[in-house]
Amino acid sequence: MDYKVTDKGIIVSEADLDLDETLDCGQAFRWKRIPSDYDYTYQGRFLNSELMVSQTKKGEFIFHDVSEDDFLGTWKDYFDFETDYSELKRQFSEEKTLSEACRFAGGIRLLRQNSWECLISFIISQNNNIPRIKGIIDRLCGMYSGRFPDAAELSAETPETLSELRSGFRAKYLCDAAAKTASGIVNLSEIAEMPIEDARTELKKITGVGPKVAECVLLFGMHRTEAFPVDVWIKRVLAEYYPDGFPEYLSENAGIAQQYLFHYIRNLPEK
Repeated sequence: MDYKVTDKGIIVSEADLDLDETLDCGQAFRWKRIPSDYDYTYQGRFLNSELMVSQTKKGEFIFHDVSEDDFLGTWKDYFDFETDYSELKRQFSEEKTLSEACRFAGGIRLLRQNSWECLISFIISQNNNIPRIKGIIDRLCGMYSGRFPDAAELSAETPETLSELRSGFRAKYLCDAAAKTASGIVNLSEIAEMPIEDARTELKKITGVGPKVAECVLLFGMHRTEAFPVDVWIKRVLAEYYPDGFPEYLSENAGIAQQYLFHYIRNLPEK
């Protein structure tokens, strides 16, 4: 990644990024595509930091009205610009199906999200679709003047006070997650450093957090790239292309490989 500071903000040159493929692929839910004069532009938030970012026909990315300090302190890490995705895709492409998936959507990157925001987002995501997930999260932040509430704030809520979210059965799960996180029963910072099996066990102490949500929090919220969320799409990939198991040599970055496969199988035209 190269960048330069301009009067428009920060302009980044990065071959291994596509905003559509990264911001609208189901790993984060606070981004919206908005009209602009560029190829496309997204507006969104990471916790309480707001950003408008555009992609140009030249393959550059404009981080609008962002200072160099904010870019280096927040957005460089959030977009995982320190990771060499060209090298990861080279490794993945030694396997036939992954090679096709990387060619299909080579601009996917793993966003480095906040573990608390990610936990709440993926509790909301259960048995849900992306537009509705985004709507619930928008309403949640609206209760706090646009801010994403921290665990202490959310722990003061009840399923009844969260009724305006229209989140259904998930409201009681949100309250349990907030109470256990605010009290320290669940310590997300410690979980992020645990051996992966211990981390899974700790996350599942939260009511409503099963294997898939735990894997999503580990991968998207803690950057545990060995985590491997499995939904109906990935079950289909595993059954059709990996009946003998996912390649062991990819286990360290299986979660990133999963992102390419997930996007590929969801968008692959029917044979």
